[in-house]
Amino acid sequence: MQAERLVERLTATIVDTIRSEGLGPGEALPAARGFAEQLGVTVPTLREALRRLEAVGVVELRHGSGTYVGPSFQRRILDNPYYSPIGMTDAVELLDARIAIEPGIASLAAVNCDELSLRDLSDAANAALSITPAARPGLFHSALAASTGNRALREALDSLLIINARAQQTARVTYDRVLDHKEHLSIVDAIERGDSVEAAHRTESHLRNIKRTVVAAGDGA
Repeated sequence: MQAERLVERLTATIVDTIRSEGLGPGEALPAARGFAEQLGVTVPTLREALRRLEAVGVVELRHGSGTYVGPSFQRRILDNPYYSPIGMTDAVELLDARIAIEPGIASLAAVNCDELSLRDLSDAANAALSITPAARPGLFHSALAASTGNRALREALDSLLIINARAQQTARVTYDRVLDHKEHLSIVDAIERGDSVEAAHRTESHLRNIKRTVVAAGDGA
């Protein structure tokens, strides 16, 4: 129990150190031995704390290179990396949550989206036809949330998208990339015209199509 509390305190200390040093995502932390001495702990204890922070994306451990500030360091909303395997019921519930949330996000994007965000959104929509790593699942929807300018909405949706991708992978869901691309461009069109009502409507329709695909995959399993 004492060792557990030490690791918990150490994780908080590491985060405070990253913040006080003004380090951002991708920047390196000190080498393990020197960092452990600086914090007054053993190297194994430091590594255990770093592994916990890596699990939530606060740091990134690169084999043979060192430890770096992770992409989620500044996030306030995170998914649970220890959650048990996700089934079809979870996949449908997650989509229902997205159907409740994302039309409102699209509506807000139509009001707040600036030129740069619109370009990012268009690029993400066109990535649906790509098979490169850049075309990660949920890329368009993440860009949609980012285009609202609301960080909390973006983080909340990103967490949903991460879990959603796991659920759909488990269900072995495959999508029609061409249809996805067409529907994404339709949403971008409404946002570009500043039509918040139509942006919300098209986003809901798109998500309901995804839900039908997921449910059909479950029925055929």
